Amino acid sequence: MAFPILTLIMLSPFIGAGVILLIPRDRGEVIKVVAAAFSGVSLILSFFVFAGYNTATGGFQFVEQMPWIPALGVSYKVGVDGFSAPQLLLTGIVMFCAVLVSWGKDDRPREFFAFLLMLVGGVFGAFMSLDIFLFLIFYEMVLFPVYVLVASWGSGRKEYAAMKLTIYLFLGSLVAIVGLLALYFAGGKSFDFEVLLKNVGSLGFGFQQLWFLPVFIGFGVLASIWPLHNWSPDGYASAPTAVSMLHGGVLKATGAYAALRFGIQLMPQGAQYWLPLVVFLCLANVIYAGSVAFRQKDLKYIIGFASVAHLGLVLLGLCAMNAYGLNGAGYELFAGGVMTGLMFALVGMIYERAHERNTDKLDGLARVMPLAAVGFVIGSLAAMGMPGLPGFVAEIQIFMGLWQRSQSVYPYMANTLSWWYSAVAIIGVLTVIITAAWTLRTGMKVFFSEPQTPAWQKLPGLNALEKFSIVFMCLVLFIAGLMPNTVMAVVSVGVQAILKTLGVMA
Repeated sequence: MAFPILTLIMLSPFIGAGVILLIPRDRGEVIKVVAAAFSGVSLILSFFVFAGYNTATGGFQFVEQMPWIPALGVSYKVGVDGFSAPQLLLTGIVMFCAVLVSWGKDDRPREFFAFLLMLVGGVFGAFMSLDIFLFLIFYEMVLFPVYVLVASWGSGRKEYAAMKLTIYLFLGSLVAIVGLLALYFAGGKSFDFEVLLKNVGSLGFGFQQLWFLPVFIGFGVLASIWPLHNWSPDGYASAPTAVSMLHGGVLKATGAYAALRFGIQLMPQGAQYWLPLVVFLCLANVIYAGSVAFRQKDLKYIIGFASVAHLGLVLLGLCAMNAYGLNGAGYELFAGGVMTGLMFALVGMIYERAHERNTDKLDGLARVMPLAAVGFVIGSLAAMGMPGLPGFVAEIQIFMGLWQRSQSVYPYMANTLSWWYSAVAIIGVLTVIITAAWTLRTGMKVFFSEPQTPAWQKLPGLNALEKFSIVFMCLVLFIAGLMPNTVMAVVSVGVQAILKTLGVMA
């Protein structure tokens, strides 16, 4: 039997949580070391999976399978392809940095880090699951730790925000589950993703037309698809820094991944029918959320709405349904996840010291936190899609995919898509101006304006772990931006398999 590396990646956070709960409450430093150690194990192993993925072979690799509930067609089956392997690495990166950034957490650290590790264990499991039943267990497993972490360690209207995001995500998952159950019965009563994939051709157009939208929109709620995004900014604003990093950087990626995996890939005809219409909702994500980010004064709301806009770009890439669009979407999930994690970490570092997030009240912080200022500039440039950073590679492919798609025929109207997909592509490109507006205004006011408040100039600087986290995430952004093939070579292999499925048209 092959070394169960995926199972170890997933179990490491859960084992870490169990070990932490056995440590006495007053041993806070030991608790943090254990949390960092187990999250570090998952990071290292996820890197080995990413680096060890054979792009020449493609398909699902590192597969582990054993029977679980044979009567229902349920098995423990995990594996990764070119689309999911980078997301495992993303989860490991953001999780490890989230633990380091939370080193100063002294309010019930045992419970905090235990729930944080349980949350990440669920995310790892979701990205690697090749059994839909198993995926749903991990997917739903994430909701409880998120609720507890926000409600117990959050700020402001934390109970309201925790309940709001939990209700939204739970209802969205219920809608998706109904669609997945329909797939189960229509696909030979199997939850095995690869079995269902082989049966795609037997699913009629009427079935796919009916059930695609519940699955795509249901999971799209977690990806903050407009107008079902309203839970997201409130949740970010109230969540502790580590949870904001994970939610904005990783959990949203889980929603987009599930929408692609179980919606587009298993119901390609439904995708061909609905996505040219859903594209308007995704464009609204980018325009509306970006515009609101520009109008906000609270740093967490600014980054929260910006992350909604970036997920809109990912969803636009999915709507292109071609190699350019899907490659761009997969790359943006990784790049945007690291960028969002970095930006939320910086906001947390500022709030930890100043206890203030209003941009009108902050000024001149570059003098006392120069590395944070550098990190914000790099994160902002990545958000704007500047050449040399991964956002450029991702966004240009998404827009090229939309433009290419505009030359395709929409069979259900006997017409080309040029008159609306080309417009979506052009408008999408122009939204970069909105991103530039909020990043430049925020950075100038918070970091580079002339100091007006003497108290801010007396704030303590960043500690070594915070500096390491900033440098680490910035380094990942530079590597992915200057050597895009390190990620794109893997993503493109996964995309080719998805495109083959999209070609299964009755």
